[in-house]
Amino acid sequence: MKDRWLWQFHCLMTVAIVLSCYTHALQAADNKAASTDFIELAAVMLKDGHHDRALLALQSVDLGNKKTDLARFYTLQGLSYLGLNDLEAAKDSLQQAVKNGQQDRSIFIYLAQVYFGLKDYRNTVQAISKAGDLINKDASLISLKAESYWHLNQTEAAINALNDGQRAFPSDFRFMKRKVFYLVELGLYQEAVGLGREYLRRSKATAADYAALGNALRLSREFQEATNILEIARLQYPDDELVAKLLAHTYLDQGQLNSAAFILEQAALLNPALQAEAAEIYRRAGRLHKALTLNESIIDQKVKLKQRLSILLALKQFERAANMESSLYRTGLLEDQSVRYALAYALFATRRFAEVRKHLDHLKDAELFRKATELRRLMETCKTEPWQCA
Repeated sequence: MKDRWLWQFHCLMTVAIVLSCYTHALQAADNKAASTDFIELAAVMLKDGHHDRALLALQSVDLGNKKTDLARFYTLQGLSYLGLNDLEAAKDSLQQAVKNGQQDRSIFIYLAQVYFGLKDYRNTVQAISKAGDLINKDASLISLKAESYWHLNQTEAAINALNDGQRAFPSDFRFMKRKVFYLVELGLYQEAVGLGREYLRRSKATAADYAALGNALRLSREFQEATNILEIARLQYPDDELVAKLLAHTYLDQGQLNSAAFILEQAALLNPALQAEAAEIYRRAGRLHKALTLNESIIDQKVKLKQRLSILLALKQFERAANMESSLYRTGLLEDQSVRYALAYALFATRRFAEVRKHLDHLKDAELFRKATELRRLMETCKTEPWQCA
C-alpha cells in the first residue's frame, strides 16, 4: 500500500514538473512575442507622430531578453525623444542603437540633427560623413554640414560644402543665399553683392530675401549697396513694411533724416503706428511744423503727448507746452522725470515759478537734479533782478 502511494506521488510530481517546464516555455515565448509586439506598436505610434505614446510602449519591452532587437529598440526610442526635442536623451539612445548593431546609415542623419541641435558641430560633421552617399540625396543635410563647418571657423570647408550643394541641387537656391551671407560676414562685399544680385534675379526672391540681404549689408556699414538693394525692393514691394523700415534706417545711418522720415511717413499710411517714428525723425531734422502736423494723428496718447511736448519746446511755444499739464498728469506721463522737468521748464519760461518748484521737488535723477538746481537759481535771479528775465 505504501509503495503504491509513493508511486502515485512520484507520478504526480513528474506531471507537475512537466507542466511547470511547459508553462515557463510558454511564458518565454509570450515574453518574446510581447517585446516584439511593443516594438511594433511603438513603430506605429512613431509613424503617426505620437512620440510620447511610442516611448510608453517601449517601456514595456523586456531588454533582458536576448532575442529583443536592441538596435531597433534604441533607434525607435531615439527618434521618439528627437520628436519631443529631448536632444540629450535622443543622442544617448541613437548612440546605443549604433553600438547594438544598427546598420541603416540613416541613423547618422538623425545623429547629425541631434548633434547640431546641441551645438556639437564637430560630431555633426563626423556623423554626416558616416552617412555616406545619403548626403547627396538630402539638401538640408548638406546645408547642415556647411553650417557646422562655419561654426567651427572652417570657412573654406563651409563654402565648399555650399558649392557641392549647389551642384547637387541646382534648382535649390538656399546654398547660393547662404553663401552670400557668408561672403558678407567675411567682408567680401563686392563678391557678396554680385552673388546676391544673381540670387535675387534667379530665385524669384521675396521681399524678405531683399530685406535680409539689404540689412546684412547695412549692418556691415555697406550703406550704398544696402540702399540700392532696398530701393529696388521698395519699388517691387511698395506695401512691405519691413523693407520700408530697413530702407529708412539705412538712410538714418547715413544721416539723411528727411529721406528716412519721408519713407516712414509713406509707410504710416498703411500702418499708423509708424507715424510717431516719422514725426520724431522730422523733429530731429529740424522740420518742427511738419513733425507737429504728423503728431496730431498719433493714436497712442502717451507717445503723442510726450513727443508733442518736446516739439512745442523746440518751437519755443512755451505757453502751449505749459498748458499740457493736465493731459500729462491724466496719462501718467509725469511719472517720467524727464517729462516732468520739460514741463517745469515750460512753466519757468511762462514765469509760473510756484508751479515750477512743485515739479522740481519730485526730481531725483542726478542730471535732472543738477538742472533743477540751476533752474531754482535762475528763478531767484528773476526775483531779485527782474530785468534779467525780461
